[in-house]
Amino acid sequence: MLSAFQPHDFQDDLDAIASIPAVQSILEVVCRTTGMGFAAVARVTDQRWVCCAVRDEIAFGLKPGSELKVETTICDEIRASRQLVVIDHVAQDRIFHSHPTPAMYGFQSYISQPVVMSDGSFFGTLCAIDPRPNRLNTEAVLGMFKLFADLVAFHLDMHFRLRASENENMRLHEQFRAGLGHDMRNTLAAMEAGTRLLQKAPLDSRSTMIVTEMRSSAQKLSRQIADAMRPHQS
Repeated sequence: MLSAFQPHDFQDDLDAIASIPAVQSILEVVCRTTGMGFAAVARVTDQRWVCCAVRDEIAFGLKPGSELKVETTICDEIRASRQLVVIDHVAQDRIFHSHPTPAMYGFQSYISQPVVMSDGSFFGTLCAIDPRPNRLNTEAVLGMFKLFADLVAFHLDMHFRLRASENENMRLHEQFRAGLGHDMRNTLAAMEAGTRLLQKAPLDSRSTMIVTEMRSSAQKLSRQIADAMRPHQS
């Protein structure tokens, strides 16, 4: 089995892929349709290759959060070229028969489709490998991988846009809350100052009672606002 180490970041990407129910179904269909024993969605940057979702029927040894050294993967080349790579049989492939990656990871068939976001940014790849040769370079398989990669990218776009919208709404809410709290505190401070002055003036008993109640209410509201403005404890 492969030895892998765990990343300490990329959690947003792992959570985003985990939030898409279709991903596991996609990986299952990929394996069943192609005969490949391992399929994954990977986050790929110039420095990291992180497994975000996986279907492993060949004990390759990766799970969500596991990493490979990006420079040892063909996905690193795909990140640079933005082009699909498909290999039916490594030993017979004129380009990849002497490539170090298949020998390092022990596969003979390989396919990897770029996952590109709507803004043109490169997220990673939808990829599959198997120690046996498989017929992958067909219109049906290539079309399926393109469709599935686009579907993953679409769901990722929706996830990150929704999160950005929620964050913006929260920011605006906090701004409104802070502004409202500031205005209310100023108003109540003026009320308390005014009632203090009134309490020093000669008033009849009814007026004294009203002013006292006003000051008490202002103080109570000030405490409630102070409590409401404190950061929420999780």
